[in-house]
Amino acid sequence: MKMLINVPETVVADALRGMAAAHPELTVDVENRVVVRKDAPVAGKVGLVSGGGSGHEPLHGGFVGPGMLSAACPGEVFTSPVPDQMVRAAAAVDSGAGVLFIVKNYTGDVLNFDMAAELAEDEGVQVAKVLVNDDVAVTDSLYTAGRRGTGATLFVEKIAGAAAEEGQPLERVTALAKQVNENSRSFGVALSAVTTPAKGTPTFDLPAGELELGIGIHGEPGRERRPMMTSGEIADFAVGAILDDLTPRNPVLVLVNGMGATPLLELYGFNAEVQRVLSERGVPVARVLVGNYVTSLDMAGASVTLCQVDEELLRLYDAPVSTPGLRWGM
Repeated sequence: MKMLINVPETVVADALRGMAAAHPELTVDVENRVVVRKDAPVAGKVGLVSGGGSGHEPLHGGFVGPGMLSAACPGEVFTSPVPDQMVRAAAAVDSGAGVLFIVKNYTGDVLNFDMAAELAEDEGVQVAKVLVNDDVAVTDSLYTAGRRGTGATLFVEKIAGAAAEEGQPLERVTALAKQVNENSRSFGVALSAVTTPAKGTPTFDLPAGELELGIGIHGEPGRERRPMMTSGEIADFAVGAILDDLTPRNPVLVLVNGMGATPLLELYGFNAEVQRVLSERGVPVARVLVGNYVTSLDMAGASVTLCQVDEELLRLYDAPVSTPGLRWGM
């Protein structure tokens, strides 16, 4: 497999050096693997820290900036960052108002963020945590006890980030983040396998003419494998799986997310089918976001995330944001 890299061993460091050159509004510590908004800590503001394995860009480093994350900790490809990174990030963004760790539900991430929270609190930083576990496809997957954390991470980081930007206290920011997670569900589909730089070949076998329904963002197995389906059939299955688990009482935010190798032409076509299914099921839509946000390197495929919102959550979602990966209102 051809990749635009030097050697696998330096792929994360090289990407961070490139990110630093492209985004002077961020402080990118290449050696210690921490990305921080340049104006941190902001007086009176809760700090938001997230992180995870590299390979899911723009998640998480691409969501650092006003209106979203204060800092992000990138691990090696598909590998959790270590507690030292998280402690360093918490110290960099703590203004005295506390820090919220936003953690996707993967065993390594959970263990390391838990350890980091204890270490940060030993250093005088007040830390709260929220676990993102929105994937309805499977329970107890390859890297996970319980449901996996996927596309809802974007909604959690955006809405909690807006609340923090307004100066809301740690308890309220944490409660909003948990509310967003509880109101969100996701389902992903793979049309091709993912190839990591270290391996250089696909991490699992997906024969031509087949797809994987319920894939994870690291290539974890899904619910089932089927012969290739049309965009409309995939939307019926994915949205149906979500609505089997979530009965929206309010309008929903919709994320149609590319896994990394699916063109926008296809994603917008898929979104048309997702909107058809939601209309047929009587689900009102508040906002729609289409693009590559929570990716899996070069995997072809897509995921759908729905998040039901009240007026307050929608107001915070619409609030200005200025990050490399998400930007509006500024």
